[in-house]
Amino acid sequence: MPDRRRFLSFTAASAAVVAWPASAQPGWTPSRPVTVVVPYPAGGPTDILARALAVEVARTLGGNVVVENLPGGAGSIGTRRVAQSPADGHALVFGTNQTHATNVSLLPQGGGYDPIRDFVPVAGLADLQHLVAVGPDVPVRTAADLVALARRDPGKLTAGSTGPGSASHLALELFKVRTGTDIAHVPYKGSAPLLTDLLGGHVNLSFATTPTVLAQVQSGKLRAIAVASPNRSPYLPELPTLAQAGVAGVEADAWLALFAPAGIPAGALARLRETTLEAMRQPAVRETLTRHGMTPNARDGAAFAAFVREDVARWAEVVRVANVKAE
Repeated sequence: MPDRRRFLSFTAASAAVVAWPASAQPGWTPSRPVTVVVPYPAGGPTDILARALAVEVARTLGGNVVVENLPGGAGSIGTRRVAQSPADGHALVFGTNQTHATNVSLLPQGGGYDPIRDFVPVAGLADLQHLVAVGPDVPVRTAADLVALARRDPGKLTAGSTGPGSASHLALELFKVRTGTDIAHVPYKGSAPLLTDLLGGHVNLSFATTPTVLAQVQSGKLRAIAVASPNRSPYLPELPTLAQAGVAGVEADAWLALFAPAGIPAGALARLRETTLEAMRQPAVRETLTRHGMTPNARDGAAFAAFVREDVARWAEVVRVANVKAE
């Protein structure tokens, strides 16, 4: 078996190829390499999961699985490429809540594709939960404390995000809408500078993904007061959800999923769904998820399609009410 580590060390412009002998299982098999486009740079959670999954999918599907990074445009460049590809099972995109739920409301012409009309889900894969993390000097211990402080001093608290229109920004805006609070948004160009300023007290709080702040929360350098998710964090099981803490309706998991262009033949779609869900059950894939702070949440594509439609509508309303603008 090829060294698994090499699938995690490519540059943004690179491609990884995974090859195994053709599967003995019946059903559709690819006639040429299957390309999985990751519309983000190499090394991030989406890319890491895509490469781990490619190993297992290739093992059972047969043939080659190529992982190609095509970042830019809030994920729209790579996603649009796949939307315009032949719908024959050989081009897939590793989508997220950004590419397939919020871009349609935030980007001009939705980034050049329609997440519902132009795609069909192969499978939902995993979630990235958002922790409500506060700096060490912020005098709050619970979600109720945070709401009370924000209402007492409107606009004084600052909340950092990984950029306008990002999942962390939209989670903040959803919290503000649900609680009627005024918290100043401070956008950053990525999680690294956000974390630096959060630790330094230059920004008060953030709706940050678990991988971004978990180590600092566990070490006591930051304080997590709740998780903005329907479920508690498997990494911080004592932490309540916002709903459990009295703030309902702020469920803002980021998610990762695999999509095919609409019109893919039924046999190809069924086989891809089967092999993807089988891959998600493999210990190597689940270990990759755990090691990088992601939460496994494998869902069949047919069921996931309904979830995507609901997520598109939900975030469109948040964008409208909060008047969110993307860069």
